[in-house]
Amino acid sequence: MTQGTFSFLPDLTDEEIGLQLAYALGRGWAVSVEFTDDPRPRNNYWDMWGLPMFGLEDPAGALHEVNECRQAYPDRYIKVSAYDSRHGRQTTALSFLVNRPQ
Repeated sequence: MTQGTFSFLPDLTDEEIGLQLAYALGRGWAVSVEFTDDPRPRNNYWDMWGLPMFGLEDPAGALHEVNECRQAYPDRYIKVSAYDSRHGRQTTALSFLVNRPQ
C-alpha cells in the first residue's frame, strides 16, 4: 500500500515513528491516529483513534496511542496524521502509515 509520506520505504520501526512524531510535535502540529480496513487513496474517511492530541509535547504519548491502536486493530491499516493549524486553518502537514496488515 502506497499512501502518505514514506510509502515506498520499508515499514518504519517504533524508533523511527517516534522520531517523526518528535518532528511533528516540535513544530506545534497536532497528531492524530486513524485506522481503516479500506486504505484506497480516495477513502478520506478513516476512523479516528480518540481525539487529535492538541498540545502534546512528548512523542512517547503519541507512540503509546499508536501501539494501543495496533493492539486493538492488528488487521487494519493505521496511520498518523499531523495537522498544522497556523493561520486559522487546519492542514495535514504529515501523514504516514504505521501498520499494514499481512
